[in-house]
Amino acid sequence: MTKLIINGEKKLTGTAKIQGSKNSVLPILAGTILCNGECIIKNCPDLSDVHDAIEILNNLGAMAKFENHTVIVNAKNIKGYEIPDYLMRKMRSSIMFLGAILGRMKMAKISLPGGCDLGSRPIDLHIKALSKMGITFFDEHGYLNCSSNGTITCETINLAFPSVGATENIILAATLANGDTIIHNAAREPEIVDLQNFICSMGGKVKGAGTDTIIISGVPSLSSTEYTIMPDRIVAASYLCAIAITGGTGRLTNINPLHLSSFLSLITDADIKIKLGKDFIDITNTSHFTALKDIRTMPYPGFPTDIQPPLMALMTKAYGESVFIETIFDNRYKHIAELARLGANIKVQGKVALVEGNSNLSGARVCATDLRGGAALVISALAAKGETIIENVFHIDRGYDKIEKTLFNLGADIKRVGG
Repeated sequence: MTKLIINGEKKLTGTAKIQGSKNSVLPILAGTILCNGECIIKNCPDLSDVHDAIEILNNLGAMAKFENHTVIVNAKNIKGYEIPDYLMRKMRSSIMFLGAILGRMKMAKISLPGGCDLGSRPIDLHIKALSKMGITFFDEHGYLNCSSNGTITCETINLAFPSVGATENIILAATLANGDTIIHNAAREPEIVDLQNFICSMGGKVKGAGTDTIIISGVPSLSSTEYTIMPDRIVAASYLCAIAITGGTGRLTNINPLHLSSFLSLITDADIKIKLGKDFIDITNTSHFTALKDIRTMPYPGFPTDIQPPLMALMTKAYGESVFIETIFDNRYKHIAELARLGANIKVQGKVALVEGNSNLSGARVCATDLRGGAALVISALAAKGETIIENVFHIDRGYDKIEKTLFNLGADIKRVGG
């Protein structure tokens, strides 16, 4: 079994280049299904989720391969419309293929997605929106059989919640439709903007991404493109937390600071010094930072739920008591029990977590429970006295491209064993 072994209390210093965005590349890879030609997708992180997405594309009949952080996809001869259960179960983002397959094939057959167990993440918003676009759904033996009778209906869709996944699926399903589809209360995340820009680079017509209203004007076909994935803001925040918890100084490059406004505002409130450039973030920590009293996860541009676990790890070493309120997922605190093994003092009552800072962290054997919770364990281990062994590293590998290499280059005593 693959493990990360970390000897803590090493100050991190230096420069790290941020990888391409996991949450952006996956819907974009799904979007390549809509193109009759070749798509060259650059700045792709080397993640297990990316390789699983490539396997799904090939299973559908596309020709897709990963080379040197570039994915080349030719979906011209795609014929499939079914994703096997074993592939759907590998990652949550597999649901993104639903809208793309429907947009291209006008039918689809999928099972429910897998990935991190963060509690209920129902796809009812996806189904409700796609049903309004003329898709019928029939549940049979754990599979969803989806049919459009040969056409996608263009509609005005009002989302009850600004779901990122539902917004992306509507965009993908509507891109090749005949007419205009309008999404109200759309998700506003930067990754939605990246998907819009990708589709437009192929000749699609999508506008409004980044606002709560998106308009998709259907086109007959899409042409070949070459596109570069945006930087990963969640990974950037994780490495900022890692540098800060060790009292280090560093620079992150290949990042848009505007994508991290809510997070950067919080760590500034914690008296952690940062300097922003057009495509970099400098951080200088004095080893004395203060607790945060109200950290509430919200849809973008609010504080992201994906950054909650890494920031919680950082706050275990802050002066004072921090208060986290998780409003997005009902099972996002699974990492807390593992942080406690390292000496963290965290109390949970419902959606609220109280983090007592200035903890004396010490090394222990812990297990990553999910992607971002695994990153939180790495961050805490960097500040812990002695050796920490982190198991279930496959969770971390879903979103962090060789995390041990980046941290080692910043001065961490970290190694991967067993794989």
